[in-house]
Amino acid sequence: MNISEIMTAQVATATPRSTIAEVAQMMANVESGAVPVVDDGKVVGLITDRDIVLRVVAEGLGLDTPVSQVMTEGVETCREDDNVADATAKMGSKQIRRLVVLNEQGRLAGIVSLGDIAIDYGAKKVGQTLEEISESTPAAH
Repeated sequence: MNISEIMTAQVATATPRSTIAEVAQMMANVESGAVPVVDDGKVVGLITDRDIVLRVVAEGLGLDTPVSQVMTEGVETCREDDNVADATAKMGSKQIRRLVVLNEQGRLAGIVSLGDIAIDYGAKKVGQTLEEISESTPAAH
């Protein structure tokens, strides 16, 4: 099974100049805890609800802070034609709960999360991946 079969394709995006307030509102509207940050058509980062709590609220930054100051850079990605098993293995080895999905041109195609995999790939594989993610090393996103 390919990632394109289970990923969320309609993804809200932010720019590096978007403010934390704008992204938080976007997250609330689309009921998502992660928003890819796109600049000139390329994914340059990912901002999560956890980033907002740990890097904005806990640090006392304002809601007008640009996303570029607190986003996770060097986001882990996969391709939409990648095999779900390979993407799941990557999530486990990198200890992350989601991957940004890119198309053949390297542009955003969607996002895939453990929830997507659980629904379409099976609880056993998710349990194994979650166990790997939850090992002692803290993850960035």
